[in-house]
Formats: sequence, structure tokens, C-alpha cells
Amino acid sequence: MTHRLLVTYGQPTDPAAFDAHYRDVHAGLASAIPGLVRFSTGHAATMDGSPCPAYLVAELDFESEEAMGAGMSSEEGRAAGADVGTFATGGATMVHFDVHEVAV
Repeated sequence: MTHRLLVTYGQPTDPAAFDAHYRDVHAGLASAIPGLVRFSTGHAATMDGSPCPAYLVAELDFESEEAMGAGMSSEEGRAAGADVGTFATGGATMVHFDVHEVAV
């Protein structure tokens, strides 16, 4: 079963600097986390056009919660985690969960 780490970044003080650091530094650090099987990001927007508390959302998928734990506690995972504080001026919230597919 897929286990997902969802990271929601708040509105940064300098969006251009955030985007540059995320693209040029952080994405590479996160991509190197052992056990990572999928990594996607997107800039957030509300459905009604009102101000959005989230700026960017990242999804990092692992084969299991154990694989996520091992990856995040690795040297590469610790480096990615430590980097968050260097650019996420709007803060970051991290949650994780087992992914359950819903039939449509």
C-alpha cells in the first residue's frame, strides 16, 4: 500500500526566491530520499478565488510507512528536512497517511 507524505508550504515572504530555491535546491534533496517512489508538487489555489493559506503542496510517496520512516531518517532525508527551514518563510506542515484508492 502506498504511504504518502504531504507537505503544505505557507505563503512565503518572497515567492520568487521560494520557487528558485525549491526548484534548484530542495527538489533535488527530496528526490534523493531513499525509498521515494513518486514526488509531485503544485502551487495551491482556493476553489472560490479567495486568498489561499497554502502556497505549494508536495506529495512524496513511499511503498509503506516503514519505507517512509527509513527514508526520512536517512542522511538524505535529514538533509531535505533541514533545508526546509532555509527557505519556507511561510512555514511548512507535514502529514502522512496510507493512501486508499476510491473507485470512480
